[in-house]
Amino acid sequence: MQTIQSFRLTSVLGVVLAAMPAGAQSLVMSLPRQSQRASVSQRIALTDVTVTYHRPLVDGRKIFGGIVPYGQVWRAGANENTVIEFGDPVVIEGQVLPKGQYGLHMIPTADSWTIIFSKNSTSWGSFSYDSKEDALRVTVKPATGDMHEAMTYEFDDVKPDSAVLTLRWEKLAVPIQIAVDRETTIANIRNELRNTAQYTWEGWNDAADWCAQNKANLDEGLRWASRSIEIEDRFENETTKSQILAAMNRQADAAAAHTKALQKADAIQLYSAGRQLHLQGKKAEAMEMYKMVVTKYPDHWVSHLAKTRLDVAAGDYAGALKEIQAAVEGCPEVNKASLRALEKRVENKEDINA
Repeated sequence: MQTIQSFRLTSVLGVVLAAMPAGAQSLVMSLPRQSQRASVSQRIALTDVTVTYHRPLVDGRKIFGGIVPYGQVWRAGANENTVIEFGDPVVIEGQVLPKGQYGLHMIPTADSWTIIFSKNSTSWGSFSYDSKEDALRVTVKPATGDMHEAMTYEFDDVKPDSAVLTLRWEKLAVPIQIAVDRETTIANIRNELRNTAQYTWEGWNDAADWCAQNKANLDEGLRWASRSIEIEDRFENETTKSQILAAMNRQADAAAAHTKALQKADAIQLYSAGRQLHLQGKKAEAMEMYKMVVTKYPDHWVSHLAKTRLDVAAGDYAGALKEIQAAVEGCPEVNKASLRALEKRVENKEDINA
């Protein structure tokens, strides 16, 4: 009986091993492969994208039009399926693809490539590929690239809501544009606000601030800013509310919220608001903000810094030097180096407001 069972096991293993592609992994051992496994991930907006693949080597061979034939489906790597996973719906080369895990296949030609996202992500290579399982096909243009001995996937041209996934091997680069639309990002933000962030003024304000900075979802962003203010009325969330109202062309309401924000600002917040105006070229408005700092917080070290700028604007470099020295003496250690550099400029009678 033992001999018959051993014979059957040996026969089955023999059939399976014969059917496996050359160089395939052992059925019973994890051993180093010629084409090593790799993974690369990128967060686009709030959506995670991960590619898991195996990295074949050039090894002196002709790759495209050679071991990777033109016009045939290729596994876009080595060994098992190259797998790409999206945490949310994405837009691939302008076409929507639902969230999920996909087998990544490609059909190369000399001047264009078909990129295939298959619903089957668990096969060995492309040997059992079935076009009926396609979730999406797009066409892209390859380009000449730097030499890559080992096949590589990289995320290039990373922006807040998009990135380019590029396959690089030999001297070829194949770019695939991936984007996340704003509605997906807003849905993710809404979900975050159902977690612990909902119990803090910071959570609602951060969500509202994203709307203000991106000029998106303004009506809901205004509600989020108001919710933050309900929890704790602060300079930060009143400022966010002002920015959203301005983006909605409600200028009178925006001005009222801005005034309320300034009333709640501490010395550093007031001075920083003045510097922001200054850097925007609004010098007169900035000077008024510096005056407010000096009036409201006369004993704070940043008040001496604000007075330094006011004195320089008036041409009083002797007064400005005394003020900057007082600021250096009173400021935290982390600020001393930058203020001493400013002190040198005042000593040289430079216009630090220019």
